[in-house]
Amino acid sequence: MHAGRNGRPAAHSSPRSPPPPTQPLADRLRPTRLEEVVGQPHLLGPEGALRRMLERGALPSLILWGGPGVGKTTIARLLAEAAGLHYAQLSAVFSGVADLKRAFEEATRRLAAGGRGTLLFVDEIHRFNRAQQDGFLPVVENGTVVLVGATTENPSFALNGALLSRCQVLVLRRLDDAAMEALLRRAEALARRPEGEGLPLTPEARASLRAMADGDGRYLLNMAEQLLALRDPAPLDVTALSALLARRAALYDKDREEHYNLISALHKSMRGSDPDAALYWLARMLAGGEDPRFLARRLTRFAAEDVGMADPRALPLAVAAWETFERLGSPEGELALAQLVVHLATAPKSNAVYAAFGAAMRAAKETGSLPPPAHILNAPTKLMKDIGYGRDYRYDHDQADGFSGQNYFPDGMARRQFYRPTDRGEEREIGRRLDSWARKRESPPA
Repeated sequence: MHAGRNGRPAAHSSPRSPPPPTQPLADRLRPTRLEEVVGQPHLLGPEGALRRMLERGALPSLILWGGPGVGKTTIARLLAEAAGLHYAQLSAVFSGVADLKRAFEEATRRLAAGGRGTLLFVDEIHRFNRAQQDGFLPVVENGTVVLVGATTENPSFALNGALLSRCQVLVLRRLDDAAMEALLRRAEALARRPEGEGLPLTPEARASLRAMADGDGRYLLNMAEQLLALRDPAPLDVTALSALLARRAALYDKDREEHYNLISALHKSMRGSDPDAALYWLARMLAGGEDPRFLARRLTRFAAEDVGMADPRALPLAVAAWETFERLGSPEGELALAQLVVHLATAPKSNAVYAAFGAAMRAAKETGSLPPPAHILNAPTKLMKDIGYGRDYRYDHDQADGFSGQNYFPDGMARRQFYRPTDRGEEREIGRRLDSWARKRESPPA
């Protein structure tokens, strides 16, 4: 038996009465014990983080971060029962400062009367503003409540640093295929369907149903409930299932973390020379409603940054793909972006220009306003000629091999090598050329 926050043994709830059949299936199948929660073994398994906290009898304030339908609310409620805490719940969507104060006051009165501590579950906690989030700090610090906040947003961006420092962040995984199948079997058992006569689906359609939910257990059970309500249907195949039920929209917020996660995946897939993965992430972003112009801009940047001089054609091809999209529009123009993605993923890679430009920018800041050497300055007036502008300049086109070997850095600044070409793609030949010029520069003509 786990010790509660007040040091007493945790109170285990008496068995609940069965939920009425009018409740949605997802509510009727809510787990009544932590062991029944599926898909989160890293938190609730024998060696899981939450399991260890409960065994130690010390439950800290938590932030549960995960997508919809992965069990955040259920876990919070069951944690309160397992730790012997009173359970209180608020939603940041519908609550304000007055609701928070009332919850804190009730928790304080309960403690003063010798009652149990309070686990305060706050759904969508990221929707509270900075001042509201700061309101949690004193009651979390003094133990008035154990705060369990749920969020679908990255806590690093969505929550105050002060609040984060007082909570432990736990990541809930999207439900995998095995967890989704376990939920379907529970739904069939609750409906008292005989073995082999569960959901009216072919094996392929059953797999498709799990995929349609996209890791959201609640959405899966909502779809299963519709199928279980069908009267004596023949088994549905994938086509019939798709016609009957809507696939869950993929999670994609164009101005939130998923946007940055997917563009990072696209960028790194191309950098890793994997055209298939790169096409997949391109398709995911387009299917999620991303602006193709944003993608065209990022692909053009990639051509300059990651392909560079290893394939100098990449940059004009990127601009051409961008222009093609502008002329054709969507969806026809998206094929040009797909072609560009394949080209960039399969091209030789070099970030030598990117690194060289960064080094040159640092050198420019270090050296301040050193002027160019006089011999490379134009001298349009007699005075400028008299003071040495253009003196001893050697016109490269008149030299052997079109190379004079003169110094073009400021006087007083040692020559620096910023650009170091790789041995990949067309930079291999560029490197040979630069090596040849370096040797000539060391032995300039008399």
